[in-house]
Amino acid sequence: MAQLLHGSATTTARTRAEFQSSEESVAALARRHGVNPKTVVKWRHRQTVEDLPMGPSERKSSVLTPLEEAAIVAFRVQTRLPLEDVFCALKPSVPALTRSTLHRCLKRHGVSRLPRPARERRGRFKSYGSATST
Repeated sequence: MAQLLHGSATTTARTRAEFQSSEESVAALARRHGVNPKTVVKWRHRQTVEDLPMGPSERKSSVLTPLEEAAIVAFRVQTRLPLEDVFCALKPSVPALTRSTLHRCLKRHGVSRLPRPARERRGRFKSYGSATST
Protein backbone atom coordinates (compact mmCIF):
# COMPACT_ATOMS: atom_id res chain seq x y z
CA MET A 1 0.00 0.00 0.00
CA ALA A 2 1.35 3.43 -0.92
CA GLN A 3 2.18 5.79 1.91
CA LEU A 4 0.71 9.29 1.75
CA LEU A 5 3.27 11.97 2.54
CA HIS A 6 2.74 15.71 2.85
CA GLY A 7 4.64 18.04 0.55
CA SER A 8 7.44 18.81 2.98
CA ALA A 9 8.11 15.22 4.07
CA THR A 10 11.75 14.16 3.71
CA THR A 11 11.42 10.74 5.33
CA THR A 12 9.17 7.70 5.05
CA ALA A 13 8.00 5.31 7.75
CA ARG A 14 10.81 2.94 6.77
CA THR A 15 13.57 5.55 7.18
CA ARG A 16 12.04 6.76 10.46
CA ALA A 17 12.08 3.20 11.79
CA GLU A 18 15.71 2.93 10.70
CA PHE A 19 16.53 6.13 12.59
CA GLN A 20 14.96 4.66 15.73
CA SER A 21 16.58 1.23 15.55
CA SER A 22 20.03 2.08 14.19
CA GLU A 23 23.10 2.26 16.43
CA GLU A 24 24.81 4.48 13.84
CA SER A 25 25.65 8.08 14.74
CA VAL A 26 23.18 10.88 14.07
CA ALA A 27 25.56 12.60 11.65
CA ALA A 28 26.20 9.42 9.66
CA LEU A 29 22.47 8.64 9.32
CA ALA A 30 21.71 12.23 8.32
CA ARG A 31 24.43 12.19 5.67
CA ARG A 32 23.34 8.82 4.26
CA HIS A 33 19.67 9.81 3.95
CA GLY A 34 20.26 13.42 2.97
CA VAL A 35 18.35 14.96 5.87
CA ASN A 36 19.16 17.41 8.63
CA PRO A 37 20.64 15.84 11.78
CA LYS A 38 17.81 17.45 13.77
CA THR A 39 15.39 15.27 11.81
CA VAL A 40 17.21 12.12 12.91
CA VAL A 41 17.21 13.28 16.54
CA LYS A 42 13.49 14.12 16.35
CA TRP A 43 12.58 10.65 15.10
CA ARG A 44 14.83 8.92 17.62
CA HIS A 45 12.89 10.56 20.46
CA ARG A 46 9.44 9.68 19.09
CA GLN A 47 7.65 6.47 20.05
CA THR A 48 6.02 5.85 16.64
CA VAL A 49 6.99 6.32 13.01
CA GLU A 50 3.69 8.00 12.11
CA ASP A 51 3.84 11.66 11.17
CA LEU A 52 1.81 13.99 13.39
CA PRO A 53 -0.92 16.05 11.72
CA MET A 54 0.07 19.62 10.95
CA GLY A 55 -2.08 22.72 11.12
CA PRO A 56 -4.79 23.75 13.54
CA SER A 57 -6.69 21.01 15.36
CA GLU A 58 -9.94 22.94 15.02
CA ARG A 59 -10.54 24.71 11.74
CA LYS A 60 -12.12 28.14 11.91
CA SER A 61 -12.55 31.19 9.75
CA SER A 62 -10.27 34.18 10.10
CA VAL A 63 -12.95 36.42 8.57
CA LEU A 64 -16.30 35.18 9.89
CA THR A 65 -17.38 35.00 13.51
CA PRO A 66 -18.79 31.71 14.86
CA LEU A 67 -22.23 33.35 15.01
CA GLU A 68 -22.05 34.40 11.35
CA GLU A 69 -20.91 30.90 10.36
CA ALA A 70 -23.82 29.35 12.25
CA ALA A 71 -26.26 31.72 10.54
CA ILE A 72 -24.82 30.94 7.10
CA VAL A 73 -25.03 27.19 7.65
CA ALA A 74 -28.59 27.39 9.02
CA PHE A 75 -29.67 29.56 6.07
CA ARG A 76 -28.15 27.12 3.57
CA VAL A 77 -29.72 24.05 5.18
CA GLN A 78 -33.18 25.61 5.50
CA THR A 79 -33.38 27.23 2.07
CA ARG A 80 -31.33 24.67 0.08
CA LEU A 81 -30.34 27.47 -2.31
CA PRO A 82 -27.29 27.28 -4.58
CA LEU A 83 -24.08 29.02 -3.54
CA GLU A 84 -24.61 32.12 -5.68
CA ASP A 85 -28.12 32.69 -4.31
CA VAL A 86 -26.95 32.21 -0.71
CA PHE A 87 -24.16 34.72 -1.34
CA CYS A 88 -26.55 37.33 -2.81
CA ALA A 89 -29.01 36.88 0.05
CA LEU A 90 -26.43 37.09 2.87
CA LYS A 91 -23.98 39.68 1.50
CA PRO A 92 -25.96 42.69 2.86
CA SER A 93 -26.08 41.25 6.39
CA VAL A 94 -22.49 39.87 6.45
CA PRO A 95 -20.21 42.60 5.02
CA ALA A 96 -17.01 40.50 5.14
CA LEU A 97 -18.58 37.70 3.09
CA THR A 98 -16.98 36.75 -0.22
CA ARG A 99 -17.81 33.82 -2.49
CA SER A 100 -14.65 31.98 -1.49
CA THR A 101 -15.26 32.61 2.24
CA LEU A 102 -18.81 31.34 1.85
CA HIS A 103 -17.68 28.22 -0.01
CA ARG A 104 -14.98 27.45 2.59
CA CYS A 105 -17.50 27.91 5.42
CA LEU A 106 -20.05 25.59 3.80
CA LYS A 107 -17.36 23.01 3.02
CA ARG A 108 -16.01 23.15 6.59
CA HIS A 109 -19.50 22.39 7.94
CA GLY A 110 -20.27 19.71 5.35
CA VAL A 111 -23.08 21.47 3.51
CA SER A 112 -21.28 22.67 0.39
CA ARG A 113 -23.02 19.94 -1.59
CA LEU A 114 -26.52 19.20 -0.41
CA PRO A 115 -27.97 15.77 -1.17
CA ARG A 116 -30.15 15.61 -4.22
CA PRO A 117 -33.85 15.28 -3.53
CA ALA A 118 -35.24 11.78 -4.02
CA ARG A 119 -36.83 11.41 -7.42
CA GLU A 120 -39.30 8.77 -8.33
CA ARG A 121 -37.76 5.88 -10.17
CA ARG A 122 -38.05 6.05 -13.90
CA GLY A 123 -38.95 2.87 -15.70
CA ARG A 124 -38.96 1.84 -19.30
CA PHE A 125 -41.68 2.86 -21.67
CA LYS A 126 -44.51 0.39 -21.85
CA SER A 127 -45.72 -0.67 -25.26
CA TYR A 128 -49.41 -1.36 -25.59
CA GLY A 129 -49.35 -3.26 -28.79
CA SER A 130 -47.31 -4.25 -31.70
CA ALA A 131 -46.68 -1.73 -34.46
CA THR A 132 -46.99 -4.48 -37.06
CA SER A 133 -50.37 -5.82 -36.03
CA THR A 134 -52.68 -7.05 -38.77
